[in-house]
Amino acid sequence: MSKAIVIGAGKTGRGFIGRLLKEANCDIIFIDKNKKLVDKLNTEGSFLVEFFGNSRSAVRVDNYKAYTWENADLEDANLIFVSVCGQNLTDVGASLSKLLKNDKKYYIITCENASKPSVTLKNAIIEKCVSVSEATVFCTTIESDGYNINSENYPYLQCNAELLEGYIPPVASVKPIANFADFLTRKLFTYNAASCVIAYIGAVLGYTDYGEAANTPVILKLLDKNYAATNTAMCMKFGYEPKDQAEFAALSKVKFCDRTIVDTVARNAREPHRKLGANERIMGAAKLLRECGQDSSVLELTAAAALLYDDPNDATWTKIKAENTFEEILINVCGLKRDEELFGNIISLIGKLQNNKGGIINEISNS
Repeated sequence: MSKAIVIGAGKTGRGFIGRLLKEANCDIIFIDKNKKLVDKLNTEGSFLVEFFGNSRSAVRVDNYKAYTWENADLEDANLIFVSVCGQNLTDVGASLSKLLKNDKKYYIITCENASKPSVTLKNAIIEKCVSVSEATVFCTTIESDGYNINSENYPYLQCNAELLEGYIPPVASVKPIANFADFLTRKLFTYNAASCVIAYIGAVLGYTDYGEAANTPVILKLLDKNYAATNTAMCMKFGYEPKDQAEFAALSKVKFCDRTIVDTVARNAREPHRKLGANERIMGAAKLLRECGQDSSVLELTAAAALLYDDPNDATWTKIKAENTFEEILINVCGLKRDEELFGNIISLIGKLQNNKGGIINEISNS
């Protein structure tokens, strides 16, 4: 039986990584700095991972040991997952350095959506033989009763294959991905762009609950239209298999439309200035669709809705809107030029949303 270390026994560490390892029949060693959590995990001997909407049977995670750093024992395991906040990676690296053997090779996968987490962690691990990769975490998890977890039924942990230097983890659901930078673009333009469609058009239509907005018939039609264009563009640009890309997109739609995942439009719509960046999820994706000859009208509508979005709690966005016209934001924030067709389309859509939002949203969803 394989053995793996999970550093960080929080929601993602035990509820997602722990569940994947249990499903792969791995022995699990949790390491966490929270002694109360460690003691509870050892006392209970197991915990339950249940799934939003009862989409599948619950998984009981057991056959593990839990340690604090003070008494941690890696027990000859060489596969390590690190699921901690990005600001804690340096401390984790320093602590790991004291436990790793000098004559052994270790493979470490960071499970934190931070900026270059593998670099931060590897720089903190001194004079040890390690390959440090990084994964992107799609799975939503929340704490339930006691130490149990409620989780999205997401089946994979995708990580950077190049950084693993040829190592294949003995866990089928951990998927090393070649050209990982392209994969992150795929996520940004498939998952994150679709989330913006729901959030900003949902805001225009007056929704505050994210799941309710996602399940609105007109938004569902817009999502399907944009997924179809995006799936074709992803396959054309990056060579993904159509079936694989369709599954990838479908998993995002299931996540966004799951009413049992409590979320808000406001949380997903925050920081529109960042999401409207030149190479970001709205503009970058719209440009790619046009480059591939696909319909970008849903993302153009989303950009217009984002420009109209007001957030009194966001001082940066409020200042940008106060000091710039929509045209100036498209130039200075979105990186567009006045003579671009995309520029003109978005400006036209802003006016149509202001004058007859229901009409133009329905028109684009039905076109």
